[in-house]
Amino acid sequence: MRIAVVSDIHGNLAALEAVLADLRGRGIERVLDLGDLLSGPLHPRETCDRLIELGWPTIAGNHERQVLHDPAERMGESDRHAAARLRPDQRDWLGSLPPTLRLDEVLMVHGTPDSDLHTFLETVDAGGIRAATAAEAAARAGDTDARLILCGHTHTPRVVRLADGRLIVNPGSVGLQAYASELPHPHRVEIGSPHARYAIVERDAGGEWSAQLVQVGYDWNAAAALAERNGRPDWARALATGRM
Repeated sequence: MRIAVVSDIHGNLAALEAVLADLRGRGIERVLDLGDLLSGPLHPRETCDRLIELGWPTIAGNHERQVLHDPAERMGESDRHAAARLRPDQRDWLGSLPPTLRLDEVLMVHGTPDSDLHTFLETVDAGGIRAATAAEAAARAGDTDARLILCGHTHTPRVVRLADGRLIVNPGSVGLQAYASELPHPHRVEIGSPHARYAIVERDAGGEWSAQLVQVGYDWNAAAALAERNGRPDWARALATGRM
């Protein structure tokens, strides 16, 4: 069984289409989506239509919740851009997405099983962001019997196998390779190159899961130029370089 895992598309339709082309070349048809689908200064409406058409098992990230439920004055610029452009039917689709999803022995979460804002394989503290310790990752996994746990949110590709054999995979971000956040402490994520990211997970005959992290080229300069035109030079730099 081979499955592709995507997360954090953030309205970057060009990056999504590049990932789809790469998947077709590998003969992979089943895809799971971990949320943060549309928020950003790119193509939220068009990306939403494409995802509805694709019909993948999809969960909501924190940005879906914020776009649907935060008052405009509390939204960040990225959420406001998306919220202002979505049609009522698209909002209905976003509202139908669950915060987590269990598919056989696979658990899909955006942040952690308990929160769409908490980080799973990274820890944010007063010193910034770092890789989570084995003990931290195990504590966040809790007692779920899922053998494969898929998470997103931090845009950071990472694979961790717990001592009990459970595999935790963050596929990285399809659409945005750097960002800054003030919560819960100020920190920056910089993947270091602008390629779109996703993962391929596979279960062998013995039932053990493994993961391959994939990066895909696309026209990130065009995406950066669109962000610049839409008043987001911070996104333009992140899209073009993978750095802030």
